Amino acid sequence: MTQDATTDKAAERTILIADDDAPLRTRLARALEQRGYTVIAAGSVAEAMAYVDKPPGFAVLDMRLGDGSGLELVSALRKARPDIRIVMLTGYGNIATAVAAVKEGAIDYLAKPADADQIEAALMATGTRLPPPPSNPMPADRVRWEHIQRVFEQCDRNVSETARRLNMHRRTLQRILGKHAPKEQ
Repeated sequence: MTQDATTDKAAERTILIADDDAPLRTRLARALEQRGYTVIAAGSVAEAMAYVDKPPGFAVLDMRLGDGSGLELVSALRKARPDIRIVMLTGYGNIATAVAAVKEGAIDYLAKPADADQIEAALMATGTRLPPPPSNPMPADRVRWEHIQRVFEQCDRNVSETARRLNMHRRTLQRILGKHAPKEQ
């Protein structure tokens, strides 16, 4: 076997975890190592970018890192290795960021806290079959909040423009944006 073939084989079970939450990153790294992966852990976009030259077969990326966005990593990794399987994690789940992540090349988008089983299932999922319906679908309040967040992001976080497009008073929108997302039941 040539050196390149050996390197390619090793990259197949290598996974990059980029998350600025050190305890989560460490716990996830341990769990994936127990499942047979070689784990590369990074706490920032800059640290993770060091591995773009020799990209792993898999990546689990946080949407918001201290020094940038995980979306930067998605596009860089996808350019370096088109067959990489990337799952995005976020504590700030909204539809707009999920759509952006998938458009950049992520295969799935999971809300934190996601466990190693969920992440591995997402990484290994194949085909275009739809997943089963959720056992507890998103409540209407949450759907409304997600829609407002998506329009807000599309308007470059401009409150006045978002309020105009949603046909609502700017102060009402500011109150909604100042609150946390409604709890999922």
